[in-house]
Amino acid sequence: MTLSSNVKQFATENHQGVLTSFRRNGMPQMSIVTCGAFREGVAFSTTADRAKLLNLRRDARCSLMVSKQDWWGYLVFEGKATILASDNTSVDELRDALRDVYRAATGGDHPNWQEYDQAMVDDRRAAVIVVPDQIYGTAV
Repeated sequence: MTLSSNVKQFATENHQGVLTSFRRNGMPQMSIVTCGAFREGVAFSTTADRAKLLNLRRDARCSLMVSKQDWWGYLVFEGKATILASDNTSVDELRDALRDVYRAATGGDHPNWQEYDQAMVDDRRAAVIVVPDQIYGTAV
């Protein structure tokens, strides 16, 4: 599914999100994330040891609600997560993806990319892209 221009604009202007993934026992697990429009979906970064990433590696199905600051406007992206991590992505591609996710989630550049890149390696960060099959909410 390609993001329409109004959906992409909403995800570009609003960065607070709540991700729902699924635990091993099938129960939902919710996580607050800072996110932004990226490639064919909405993306955020996370460390390798977080429950959300472990859940998404096991079961890529998820929902990501992106909300306005006041919570009165939102979109829900239902679909599957694409994970870019050191075990499936080249060093250069992962570095560039994490930089682009940072830009998407913050709306700007990091003041020191070299420092940022090292922190991403040290934290064992992955870029997660929620690629929607369905989008709904008040901002559609």
